[in-house]
Amino acid sequence: MNHLLLAPLLIPLAAGALLLIAERTSLRLRRSVSLIALAILLDVSLQLVALAGQGEIQVYLVGDWPAPFGIVLVLDRLAALLVALTSVLALATMAYALQGGDRDGPLFHALFQFQLLGLNGAFLTGDLFNLFVFFEILLIASYGLLLHGGGRQRTRAGLHYVVLNLIGSSLFLIAIGILYAVTGTLNMADLGRVLATLDPADAALAEAGALLLLGVFALKAAVLPLHFWLPHAYGHAAAPVAALFAIMTKVGVYAIVRVFGLFGHGDGPLAGVAGPWLAGAALATMAAGTVGAMASRDLRQKVAYLVMVSVGTLLIAVGLDSTAGLTGALFYLVHTTLVTGALFLLADLIAHGRPRAALISSDDERPAGSGPLAVLFFIAAIAVVGMPPLSGLIGKLLILDAARTTPWAPWIWTTVLLSGLLILVSMTRAGSDLFWRGGVSESCKAPAPRRLVPALLLLAASPALVIFGGPMSEFARATAVQTRDTAGYIEAVLGEAPASARIPREVP
Repeated sequence: MNHLLLAPLLIPLAAGALLLIAERTSLRLRRSVSLIALAILLDVSLQLVALAGQGEIQVYLVGDWPAPFGIVLVLDRLAALLVALTSVLALATMAYALQGGDRDGPLFHALFQFQLLGLNGAFLTGDLFNLFVFFEILLIASYGLLLHGGGRQRTRAGLHYVVLNLIGSSLFLIAIGILYAVTGTLNMADLGRVLATLDPADAALAEAGALLLLGVFALKAAVLPLHFWLPHAYGHAAAPVAALFAIMTKVGVYAIVRVFGLFGHGDGPLAGVAGPWLAGAALATMAAGTVGAMASRDLRQKVAYLVMVSVGTLLIAVGLDSTAGLTGALFYLVHTTLVTGALFLLADLIAHGRPRAALISSDDERPAGSGPLAVLFFIAAIAVVGMPPLSGLIGKLLILDAARTTPWAPWIWTTVLLSGLLILVSMTRAGSDLFWRGGVSESCKAPAPRRLVPALLLLAASPALVIFGGPMSEFARATAVQTRDTAGYIEAVLGEAPASARIPREVP
């Protein structure tokens, strides 16, 4: 076993515990601990990407208990990619927070680390119950982060967010209870193996549990009609928090890909159980996000709706149930996570120094100004729309090409292209109102160049994905192939375990 698989969990856990102990110490010390932990985490995550890139699935048996009895961590290309993406986003958002945003609450740095613990654990765990545990860790940390800085709007959005996620957590427990009652296991690899040969008498109950689980993941991903919490929560959160939350909805998408891919192993009775729901829900989510982005007059809330659009786009690709579709989804996931994170930071920079903050209005006598901030907003707008020459275009083209021969092709092409056009119009109008209409006020103070660096680094990923589009596309394709090879995943986790190697279920 490679002990490096534990590092993405131990680093934020140790840093978070140390930061709790050091709560009353100097802010400089807490900042140093956070930065050192994030730098080490980024280095480890890149090592894990290189390790996973060798093609072999790595399994860590916690306590050396064999699967499916013990807790397992599983590292494949998909998990490694998402852990590395989380590390990059976290380091950039922390760099922005260190410019003053972390002063608004004493526990910001500790909660930030525990949030990373939950995210990394969700990506690495091979057990459905521990997926629930890591979901709860990241959610509890996100409750505190969402309220960071206080205020009436954040408190109201936080209340809705907490209530809905508590309901989701309760349904999650019910769903895994149903599945355990039917199969006698919660190890995801073992679930895939058992469900493939499930007795027809138990299939209906297992399907009910699976669909309940799909609803929970859809809530985490903010899929229509379970999306109402997202625009207010993300739109009112502090900028570094909202930027980190850009990866949160992707946890729900990841869970759908991982769990329901294994549920469909071997063309068992649950094969394709999520398929009839994904395509329609994805198209509706994308359409609703587009309408919300066009209607929003607050830039931060507009970006929150763009997160919804990205979720719809990803689930369209996932719903195609093909290697080509998943390849496009993975490429687009990296692009959209970093670009929307940058947009949240830019929205905060634009809000500073304006009497109406991030409110988009042509009547403002003090526009946001021109120069570097306007250029970065222009680049981010092009990237988020998916226009050339940036990486959003490649991701969308991969998805559209994968959908070309499917029955949903006319609906997918129409929705994706029309959504891109409407978002382009919306972002163009927003940029015009924020920066240029009515001229530039000389009294509008431009942000210090160092404050632009975190957003610039995140946006730099878009042209980098174009420059290295070939290797990145190949890595995404190899990741999609490995993810869809459920037999290989099950064999890697269970090894040579006999068919009976699961906790027996007593039938009353």
